[in-house]
Amino acid sequence: MNRRTRKTLLNVATGIAVAATAVVVFLPAAYAAPGTVTSNVNVRQGPGTNYAVVDAVRRGTQVDVQQCEGSWCYIAKPGPDGWISSTYLSAGGGAVVNPQQPGVSFGFSTGPGGPTINFGVGQQPQVQQPQRPPRPPVVQPTFDGEVCFYDRTRFRGDSFCLESGDSNRNLGNWADRISSIDNPDGLQVQVCSENNYRDCRTYTTSASSLGDLDDFVASVRVR
Repeated sequence: MNRRTRKTLLNVATGIAVAATAVVVFLPAAYAAPGTVTSNVNVRQGPGTNYAVVDAVRRGTQVDVQQCEGSWCYIAKPGPDGWISSTYLSAGGGAVVNPQQPGVSFGFSTGPGGPTINFGVGQQPQVQQPQRPPRPPVVQPTFDGEVCFYDRTRFRGDSFCLESGDSNRNLGNWADRISSIDNPDGLQVQVCSENNYRDCRTYTTSASSLGDLDDFVASVRVR
């Protein structure tokens, strides 16, 4: 083999090694999978309805799914990040998410060594992420449905949603704005004209208009 041929082969081998190293170095920064929110839903501090609500995200919003735990997934989006039920997520291409193993739909899973992500072609080796401190055990409550509140009649305009067991004794910026209630699961919904659940009316169905309570609601709770 002459000197020119050996030099060419050495350059090719070096290029392959550098490219392989770049994949390993930069892969952890891309540890997220695209998803789409399929319904208006609350974003919570932890994986369960017993955690506080930090934001609300609207149907059709594109998010980055960063990890899943039980039937909940952590999403990154404009505004506060947090956890939502995988029931309200679809994976790339509109695929339905399996609520028992939601991470599989996004190309990653959580095992004894922490979350892993698949990449490449063929056998698809795995890159292990740094382990995180274990979280306290969380009892996953049964999802009983949700109620959405709209600032216009006939379920139009801006909205926010609450699940069974949620409540808000002071609606703040939403005070005196609610005009209709979408309650497809038949939950008990108390809407009150005063803070701290005073002067209330209870709905067990949807209401396209609240009549004399239209734009006159200051606190709500769902049972």
